Amino acid sequence: MRKLILPAIIMLAVTGCKMTTGSKAQYYLGDTQKTEATSNKPQETQNAAVEDLSLKTIIDSAWQINLDYSPQMAYSLGDESKASLLADLSPETLAEKNLRQKTLLSSLKQLDKSKLSKTDKINAQLLQYQLQNSVDLYTYKDHYLPITAESGFHAYIASIANTPLNTAEDYQHYLDKLNALPAYFAQQTFWLKQGSINGITPAKITLAGFEDSISAYIVEVEDSGYYKPFTDFPDHFSEQQKTKLTAEGKKVVTEKVLPLYQQFYDFMTQDYIPSARTSIAAKDMPNGGAFYQNRVEYYTTVNMTADEVHQLGLKEVDRIRAEMEQVIADVKFEGSFAEFLHFLRTDPQFYPKTAEELLKEAAYIAKKADAILPKYFATLPRTPYGIKPVPAEIAPKYTTGRYSGSNRDDEAGYYWVNTYALDKRPLYEMEALTLHEAVPGHHLQISLNKELTDLPNFRRYSYISAFGEGWGLYSEYLGLEAGFYQDPYSNFGRLTYEMWRAARLVVDTGMHTKGWSRDEAIDFMASNTALSMHNVTTEIDRYISWPGQALSYKIGELTIKRLRDKAETELGEDFDIRLFHDALLQNGSVTMEILEQKVDEFIEEQKAAQS
Repeated sequence: MRKLILPAIIMLAVTGCKMTTGSKAQYYLGDTQKTEATSNKPQETQNAAVEDLSLKTIIDSAWQINLDYSPQMAYSLGDESKASLLADLSPETLAEKNLRQKTLLSSLKQLDKSKLSKTDKINAQLLQYQLQNSVDLYTYKDHYLPITAESGFHAYIASIANTPLNTAEDYQHYLDKLNALPAYFAQQTFWLKQGSINGITPAKITLAGFEDSISAYIVEVEDSGYYKPFTDFPDHFSEQQKTKLTAEGKKVVTEKVLPLYQQFYDFMTQDYIPSARTSIAAKDMPNGGAFYQNRVEYYTTVNMTADEVHQLGLKEVDRIRAEMEQVIADVKFEGSFAEFLHFLRTDPQFYPKTAEELLKEAAYIAKKADAILPKYFATLPRTPYGIKPVPAEIAPKYTTGRYSGSNRDDEAGYYWVNTYALDKRPLYEMEALTLHEAVPGHHLQISLNKELTDLPNFRRYSYISAFGEGWGLYSEYLGLEAGFYQDPYSNFGRLTYEMWRAARLVVDTGMHTKGWSRDEAIDFMASNTALSMHNVTTEIDRYISWPGQALSYKIGELTIKRLRDKAETELGEDFDIRLFHDALLQNGSVTMEILEQKVDEFIEEQKAAQS
C-alpha cells in the first residue's frame, strides 16, 4: 500500500520551508471567507517568462523547490538550518510554490530532448510526470483535503516526536517545532474550511469515527507522545539540563499542543463533519470528472479511461474467482462460495489470540522471505527492516498493513502490522501481506531505490504508485514460485488479496464515475473476497477518500507480469530471473511506459551477450 507517508515518505508532498506564526495564524483561524485567490501575489506574476534552461538546471531547480518547501525532508537529508521548522502551508507560500513548479514545467516541456542520452530522456520524462502532478493537485485544490478516511495531518505531524534528540540543541529545535504547531494547525484548519465552502471534502459517511483519531491525542501530558522525549534523555545530559528541558516541555505540551487537539476535535465534530458532502463520487465535486480522470492517468501511468479500467477489473474478477473456486473444491468444503467466506471470517482457528501472536507470525514469514531473496535477486539492499504494530491512535480506521521507509542512514524501514481488532486479522492472509509490504515487496524495492546513488535525488526519493504497488502485488505472486502458500487456506488468502486488487478496479471506478453507492461497493468486495467485513468497509472508505490510487496495484502487476512473459518468451533458456528482477528495479520507481522501454533494452542486451 501507499507507503507511509507519515511518511517521511518517499513521496514529495506539498509542504513548506518555514512556519508562519503570530497574527497570520489568526487570519487562518478566523476569516475563512477570504479565498486563496485574494491572498495570492498579483496576477501578472502568474505569467512568468519561460526560461531556456538545461535539463540539469531544471532537475536541480525542481529538487531545490522540494527542499525549500519541505523542511522535514531537507533536515533529514542534512540541512541543519531546517531543524526547527515546520511546513508553511499559507496561501501565499503554496501559490508561490505552484508558480515556481509551473514555470519550471513549461521550461521542461520546451526543452529539446532529441539530443539527450537515454538516461536523461528518462530523467526528463519522470520529472515532467512529477511536476505535472504537483501542478495538477494545486489546480484541483488537493490542499483543501489534508485528511482522508484513514487519518490526517493531526496524526502525521505527531511523528516529529520520533526524531532522535541527542543534544540540548536538538531539544531546542524540538521545542521550536512544538511552539509552531498552533500556526500549523491553524493553516490546515483554514484549508479544511475552504474545502467546506467550496464542496471539496471527504464524503461524510467516510468520516464516521474520524474523531477517534483526534481524541487519541487528548490525554494527560505525561501520556502524550509529544511529551515522551522529555522522559527519556540521553545519558550524558546533566540533571540540571533534564530539569530545565522537562519543565519547558511540559509547559508547551500542556498549554499549546494538547489544547490544539481539543480545538480540532470540536471543529471537526461540530462544524466540518456535519457539513461534509453527502455524495461519495469524485465526479460530484467541483470539476470532479476531470479530476478523477486525471487521477486515473496519474496512478496507473497508462492511457486508460475509467470505463476501460472498470471492464478490465470485471475480467480479472472472473478469472480469479475461478481459481478460488478450485481451492474450495480442493479442501472438499461442502457449501457455497458465500458459505466458505463466512467460514473463513468466523472460525477462530484462522485468527490470532494476541497482538504478539500476530506480530510473531509476521516476523516468522518475513524471515522465511529473507532466506529466498538470493535465489531471485542478484542485488539486495543494505538497509534492514523491522516489524511493529500500527500506532494505536490511528489503528481503528487504518489499513491492515503498510511499509514505512526512512530517509536516514541510521534507521531501518518498518513493516507495520495492524493489531487492532484481532478477530478481523486472519492469519491466512499474512503470507501475502508480508511478501507485499516487507520482502520481496516494498522494503526491497524502496530501499534499493534510495541506494541508487547515480540517480538524481528527485528519483531516489520518489514513489510511483503503479510501479511500487504493482511490484508489491507481483511480489505476492512470486511467493508461489518460492514455495509459500503450501497451506490451501493461505493460498486462498493470496487469491483473496489478488481479488481485492482486481475488485478495486471495479469499485473505485464504479463509485467515482458510475453512480455506485457505498453499500454496492461493500457488497461487491465482500462477496468476492475473504477479507473481514471490518477490512472491507475500511478499504471502501479509503477508496472513496483517495480517488484513483487503488487502481495502481493491478495495472502495475499486470504490466510486470506481461513484461516477464515477454522476456521469458524471447530469451527462452537464457532467461535469468535474478537478472530480470534487477533490470526491473535498477532504475528506481518509473512509469509503465519507461519500464517497458527498460525491459526491451534488457532483452536485447541479454540476446547480445548470449550471441
